[in-house]
Amino acid sequence: MKLKLRKIAYQLHLWLGLTSGLIVVIMAATGCILSFEEELKHIVHPNRYFVENIGQKRLSLSELTKKAEKALPEGLKVKRVIIPSDPAQTYIFRTLKMDNQAWTYWGTYIYYYRIYVDPYTGKVQEVEDAKKDFFEIVLDLHRRLLLGEKIGKTITGYSTLVLAIILFSGLVIWYPRKMSKSMLKGMFFIKISANWKRINYDLHNVLGFYSVIPLLIISYSALIWSFEDADKWIKNALNGNSPTEKKVKSIIPSEEFSNREHILNLVGNTMEKGLKDKRSALINFPRSEEGTYYAELTYDGRQYRNEQFNFDQYSGSIVKSQSYKNQNIGYGTALRERNYDLHTGSILGLIGRIFYFLTAVIATSLPITGFIIYLNRKKKKPKHQKNKIVYPSHH
Repeated sequence: MKLKLRKIAYQLHLWLGLTSGLIVVIMAATGCILSFEEELKHIVHPNRYFVENIGQKRLSLSELTKKAEKALPEGLKVKRVIIPSDPAQTYIFRTLKMDNQAWTYWGTYIYYYRIYVDPYTGKVQEVEDAKKDFFEIVLDLHRRLLLGEKIGKTITGYSTLVLAIILFSGLVIWYPRKMSKSMLKGMFFIKISANWKRINYDLHNVLGFYSVIPLLIISYSALIWSFEDADKWIKNALNGNSPTEKKVKSIIPSEEFSNREHILNLVGNTMEKGLKDKRSALINFPRSEEGTYYAELTYDGRQYRNEQFNFDQYSGSIVKSQSYKNQNIGYGTALRERNYDLHTGSILGLIGRIFYFLTAVIATSLPITGFIIYLNRKKKKPKHQKNKIVYPSHH
């Protein structure tokens, strides 16, 4: 029975690895690049992210929004703003429109602009066509292979599922049929003094084992984004009898509404006051007549550690607010809110991000070392043993 399981695991590991290897390399390599995206951007483009002089007082959010919209191509409106707590940083406004039916990266983004504004002077420091941003292209390659939401996301989604199967089958193969002292050493250590073939095998076998748990967590969090039904099922199963959250709406006034600037300033002021001891604030502008201003105050580099607010777009009143500290939500919703931080390693802070970066480096190497093992075995196989399966050993 054990031998049969080992044979199945080996065949799965081999053929799934060969068919999905290139996609795994792309996803892992792009994950490495994105690990420290924000820090790298601050170094490469300081003129975007930092003001020339820190002023005494910031302009109102409505004034800054006007200046950002004036810098945009005609007719486009701002849809989001990020307000940093660091007084030396710019406000980042954004407008974005996507076509989820498109087949390519360039077709997916109808337009995507980021506007960097000095909050003290209102000076627009840069209007960035984010479609051309290197990190945005890398992110789309990571998520969709530059093939659009419909095709690319489906391919990466199923490739992630395949990766999870490869990881489980790899664990079955990794565990030796007979345990001995030399076997034990081969399971956990790379024999540097050996020939290059053995070193390559150890790199695949040993590093694969050490990275398996973080890679399974990364795979799980990616699958949650890729498969909506699985996401809902896990959330509902873990939530149990927790009440379902209702979507909040703005109350549309009977007479004409012309107080938009005042409401925007009210939302902006509330967020700025709450920024003390926080990292940043995010405000999403209403997308419909019933929509609200959705705002978040983020405590640190972990996205789930935040306070959330919904403001009525006509009265400015807070229609809903909650903090991650005292949310009355089920385990499923709580896990879902931590999904991004699970995927990036930021759930463990900077140490987690560094650890995940190293895991992504290993994940990039695994299909390559695995392919080299396959080629070496193919060359080594005698002609009369052509159809015989050779299993990996730790000798």
